[in-house]
Amino acid sequence: MTSTAPDIPLADRIHGGWLGRVAGNMLGKPVERGDYWTRNRIDRYLRHTDALPLTDYLPAPPEGTAGFELRPEWPACVRGRIDGSCRDDDVDYAILGLELLESRGFGFSTEQVGELWLSRLPYLQTFTAERAAYRNLANGLKPPLTATYDNPYQEWIGALIRADVFGWTCPGDPRRAASLARRDAVLSHTGNGVYAAMWAAALVAAAFTAAAPRDALDAALTVIPASSRFARTVRRVTSLYEASLSWEETLATVESETAGLGWIHAVPNAAVLTAGLLYGDGDFTRTIALTVRGGLDTDSNGATAGSVAGVRCGAAAIPAQWRDPLRDRVRSAVFGYDGVRISELAERTERLARHPGVTEASGVTEGSGVPPA
Repeated sequence: MTSTAPDIPLADRIHGGWLGRVAGNMLGKPVERGDYWTRNRIDRYLRHTDALPLTDYLPAPPEGTAGFELRPEWPACVRGRIDGSCRDDDVDYAILGLELLESRGFGFSTEQVGELWLSRLPYLQTFTAERAAYRNLANGLKPPLTATYDNPYQEWIGALIRADVFGWTCPGDPRRAASLARRDAVLSHTGNGVYAAMWAAALVAAAFTAAAPRDALDAALTVIPASSRFARTVRRVTSLYEASLSWEETLATVESETAGLGWIHAVPNAAVLTAGLLYGDGDFTRTIALTVRGGLDTDSNGATAGSVAGVRCGAAAIPAQWRDPLRDRVRSAVFGYDGVRISELAERTERLARHPGVTEASGVTEGSGVPPA
C-alpha cells in the first residue's frame, strides 16, 4: 500500500491518532447508551438542537428539554463546556497499553497484561469483560481462564477499545499489530471479541499507509478468520456500501441482521464503525460524526473511528473545534497518568514505533524499527 500523503510525518500521524481517539470519545460520550440512544433518538436530538449536520461536539440540551436524557457526565463533554477531556476507559486502556509496551516490551505475555491491570488500574473503573477478568485475576486464576470463567461478556467490545496502541506502534504492519492485540485480548475475551481487537489494531496500523479507508478495512480483514461472524459483518457493510445504499439504509439492514446481540457486542459495533469509515470518505469530521450518529457504543466507536481518521490526516489537519477544547490534556484513572499531556503520550508512542525492539525497561533489541517518515 502507498500513502496518498507521504509528506505527513510519522509523529504527526501518531499524534493525530491520539487526538482523534480522545475527540471521538468525547463526541460520543454524552449519548453512550445504545438501548436508549438509538440512531433515531440521536438524530432527533441533533435536529432539536439545530446541530445537523454534526460538525462539532454535541450541543448542551436546551432548558426544559424532555425525552433526551444525556449521560451524567454531559456538562463536561458538550460544546462550549469542554476544558480538557473527561476520564473514560476508552482512553485509559490506550494509556495502559502504552505503559505495557514501555515497561514489558513488545514480547509481553498475557500474564503481564494482567499484572499491569492489578497494579495500575482501579477495579471500579473496569466494566463487563474487563471487570470479570480482573476479578478472576484477583482470585488467582490465570489466562485463558480469566476470560472464560463466569464471564458472559466474552464477545463484547472491551478488547477492541484496547487495541489502538498496538496499531500506532506498528505503522504499516497490520499483522504484527494484530498479534500484539491478540495477546492482550485473550486476558478477557474469546471468539469475536478477540477478532475485534485484532481487526482494530490492524485497521489502525494499515491506516498509516492505506490510500483510502477501504484499503485499510481490506487489510484489517486479512488478520482474522474470514468465516467469523465479525468478518462476515464487516464484509456485509462493505458490500452494501458498494451497492450504493445510503448510510441509513446500510445500518438499518445490518441492524436487522445482528438483532439480539446487544448494543455492546463487538459485531454490531463493527458494522457502525465500518459504515462510519466508508461513508466518512476520509474526512475527519464526517467520519466521527457518522460513527457516533450510528448509535450503539457511541463513545467507543467514536474513539476508534477518530483514531483511524486522525492517523490518516495527521494532527495538524484535525479541525480546531475538535482539537483546541482538549487543551492537550486527558483525565485518567490509570495510576500516575491523570492530567497527562496528549502530546507527551504521542511522543512516547512514536519512540516505540520507531524503535519497537528497545524498551526503557530492558534496553534489549527485540525487532526492527520502521522506515523514516
